[in-house]
Amino acid sequence: MRALLLVNPMATSTNQRTRDVLIRALGAAVDLWVEETQFRGHAAELAGGAHAKGFDAVAVLGGDGTINEAVNGLMAGPSRPALIVIPGGSANVFARALGLPNNPVEATGAVLEALRDGRSRTIGLGRAISPESSRYFTFCAGLGWDAEVVRAVEGQRAAGYRASPALYVNTAVRHYFMTDKRRPALALSGPVVRDGIFMSIVSNVAPWTYAGKRPINPTPWASFETGLDMIGMRRMGLPTLLSLVRQIIGAHSGLPTGKHLVQLHDEPEFTLSASRPVAFQLDGDYLGERETVTFRAIPNALQVMV
Repeated sequence: MRALLLVNPMATSTNQRTRDVLIRALGAAVDLWVEETQFRGHAAELAGGAHAKGFDAVAVLGGDGTINEAVNGLMAGPSRPALIVIPGGSANVFARALGLPNNPVEATGAVLEALRDGRSRTIGLGRAISPESSRYFTFCAGLGWDAEVVRAVEGQRAAGYRASPALYVNTAVRHYFMTDKRRPALALSGPVVRDGIFMSIVSNVAPWTYAGKRPINPTPWASFETGLDMIGMRRMGLPTLLSLVRQIIGAHSGLPTGKHLVQLHDEPEFTLSASRPVAFQLDGDYLGERETVTFRAIPNALQVMV
């Protein structure tokens, strides 16, 4: 197998020595070509040209943002090499959803076993379509408060702060008290029609994210083998929010309950529109503000060696 390895040199959970060890281990199993990403969008560019250059697989050593870029590059091509994931970020939601260890060395060992056994799985993706862009996502997208938190954390990381559960929690609390809790901007159209939604999370798999080792599960029925799930909040008062938080932290099999929740499960398509521009995130990356986004499930989209 010929494989292209995309390495994010800024990945938060690896250093140069660890990356060298992982590259040597992969290079012993496949015919490996290594490229370091240099700028935002570079992984998509490199992955998009992988098939034309004769690669059978694209491996990514990086966080969820780098993986998302590579997936979008793969999906843009006429033929899609397999994807190999080695977690190197702070949350690594996609890798953990695939069942890989969060530690990059242990995950490489699991990947090498999959390569040796010829083991893979085919997963579905989500697609977020707006007038501004069309992007695939591996595990989640969001409009509203959660995207505002992602935007703020990205700004703090650019200023030198390290991504950590504490940074996300502190930022989320601060932005909660800054959020307009009286004028909901979002409306849902599709299998269910609802207006008056303050924030919405769209999931392609569960968990939505992690707080350290603890999964956060607002849409516990979501999976790579079904359509898209969604949860929206029509109230943002503190009692409503605390009730939801208690229900979604940790492993849960049942859906959250509450009369102010809007929920969808296994849907092929729906649209969220906003009365004013609202923050938008996709796979944990802030993508700007949007006024309308259509979310579409893309079944059997990508082969992953795992």
